[in-house]
Amino acid sequence: MTGGSAAGQDTRVKLMEGALRTLSEHGIAKTSARSVAAAAGVNQALVFYHFGSVDELLAAACRHGAEQRVARYRDRFASVTTLSELLRCGRELHAEERAGGHVAFLAQLLAGAQTQPRLAPATAAGLELWTDEIEKVLVRVVATTPLGDFADPAGLARAVAASFVGLELYDGVDPDGAGRALDALEQLAALVDVLEGLGPVAQRAVRRRLRRTGK
Repeated sequence: MTGGSAAGQDTRVKLMEGALRTLSEHGIAKTSARSVAAAAGVNQALVFYHFGSVDELLAAACRHGAEQRVARYRDRFASVTTLSELLRCGRELHAEERAGGHVAFLAQLLAGAQTQPRLAPATAAGLELWTDEIEKVLVRVVATTPLGDFADPAGLARAVAASFVGLELYDGVDPDGAGRALDALEQLAALVDVLEGLGPVAQRAVRRRLRRTGK
């Protein structure tokens, strides 16, 4: 059940943001109607009134959080013109998201989805918002390179997103190792930039070789 009034919508937003804070600060094991309501500053009965269950609230919070984060970076993604720039942008986002506690939230959602199947679709939907933005960039920046005829932007977008999710979680236990992994990704992107700078004859040769390799 949901409230249709402005006050009802305001309460829903408070509950979703309270759920995000509770997950980030206390983990999914301690996320309950009581703890979320306390973080939101409302009566815990409103969790069930507006969402029906804590799981449904967490699913809505996941979508809400992802929409907020993606909207924050959409203009930055739109300004990217090369794969190297995309990875540098990703590195900046990585630092900002970790500092803001959003990586901890993602880690808790991914962990919770393993044991609470109802969280999985919402978690996947939240990740999909990120991959859609990355795919738009890849379609734009890879099309003019030899990889344009070879790479699948949708699949590559998910590979990039999965890499950054893994690195964000890995950063919590081995920051130096995560930093080296990001450096390696940027080095690979630099190679793509070199390919883009090749002349027409060299680019055709690379395309032929990639097609043969892909068969």
